[in-house]
Amino acid sequence: MTKAELSGLTWKDIDFDNGFITIDHAAVYFAGKLNKTDKRIYISTPKTEAGIRKIPMVKEVREALDEIKQYQHENGIYCKAEIDGYSDFVFLNRFGNVFLQQDLDRSLSRIIDAYNNDALHKAALVLPHFTCHSLRHTFCARFCENETNLKVIQSVMGHVDIGTTMNIYAEVSEAKKKQSMESLATKLDLF
Repeated sequence: MTKAELSGLTWKDIDFDNGFITIDHAAVYFAGKLNKTDKRIYISTPKTEAGIRKIPMVKEVREALDEIKQYQHENGIYCKAEIDGYSDFVFLNRFGNVFLQQDLDRSLSRIIDAYNNDALHKAALVLPHFTCHSLRHTFCARFCENETNLKVIQSVMGHVDIGTTMNIYAEVSEAKKKQSMESLATKLDLF
């Protein structure tokens, strides 16, 4: 999902029974270019028709969403926002307000900083700074490595053009090329 799709996700969009997340809108923060005081959040449709989709929920995502719901309930965090008729958003701050795209990146940055500060004391691996979009990019690159049906990847990612998926996200590493050739040789029993 994009950051805007994540920000706009409501509990109604999550079908726990059938294991799907429906994406048909996004929460977008608008800061007016002509009028700097014209700042607001609004609900937008995805950029393209391909952006409207259902994403299958893996077990770990379902468990994480269950944990979020339980945490919010236990801590009395309830959605206070209604944006263009949408309410009951999933990702909220401690005050019950919607997490916006920039909030997500700032939170991720704080998590990385906290980990790195702790890691320095333990001489562990230090994480580089990255954004939520970097996570989307990494997911898609790993998805491309493990899924052969390009239309599935395109649909899950919400790309209108398969070229976007392949040209931007399908990265090829030396190790992956070697692994693919070894797998092919095993399947064809060439050697």
